[in-house]
Amino acid sequence: MLDILLVAELATLGIVAGFLAGLLGIGGGMIMVPFITAMLGHRGVPADLAVKMAIATSMATIVFTSASSVRAHHRRGAVRWDIFRHLAPGIVLGSLVASAGVFALLKGRPLAIFFGLFVGFSATRMLLASAATPDRRMPGMAGLWAAGGGIGFLSGLVGAGGGFISVPFMTRRNVPIHAAVATSAALGFPIALANVVGYVASGLQVDGLPPASVGYVWLPALAVIAVFSMLLAPLGARAAHALPVAKLKRIFGCLLYLLAAYMLWKGITG
Repeated sequence: MLDILLVAELATLGIVAGFLAGLLGIGGGMIMVPFITAMLGHRGVPADLAVKMAIATSMATIVFTSASSVRAHHRRGAVRWDIFRHLAPGIVLGSLVASAGVFALLKGRPLAIFFGLFVGFSATRMLLASAATPDRRMPGMAGLWAAGGGIGFLSGLVGAGGGFISVPFMTRRNVPIHAAVATSAALGFPIALANVVGYVASGLQVDGLPPASVGYVWLPALAVIAVFSMLLAPLGARAAHALPVAKLKRIFGCLLYLLAAYMLWKGITG
């Protein structure tokens, strides 16, 4: 039985993550992982395990958030399904290598440090992004498979939907920003689904998991966050076509610095 405070915390997290997923084409993992880590830690889960469960649970919610967000973008005709089809196979392979292989071997502290550094790097890119015009063409089949593999692998290690990699990748290759955000939202689904399979498989034999967990996935958090994020993702997608996204990204980048600092602190202090 979930306590009311935990439900309220998870619902708020789902609202914020879902809106940002639709608005910026991200899966919300950058926001969710630090907060889920803190929630699990406050409930007695060891820090090393809490980080891994937060990453896995965050990714599991992206399965639902992405499905909700991409429907809203698809209705506007913004998703580049041709790019999606060529990136998806590499994404699935890279995700499985990360979640079922490397993720199971790494300890929580190195993952927390890597997450903090990755989020800090993403925030810096967001804040320093220039208005330079795209200067590259989309690579061929082999290049897209390789790019998809890198996106899936990094996403599997940090529990994010890949938008911080896929959106810049596409915009630099002459894909309009709204189409890149929409396509990134669609890519979040295979990223999340493949990674969750790996997280569940690699965590089934782990000792010390809290009640109502399947592998590294914490089901109570998944259920509450998924419901609220699915409700808000379409609103975020609608707002993406009406709000000054560049200004919002700068505000979001500053928030990411705080979350990155928290995860670095957790990784360093254990």
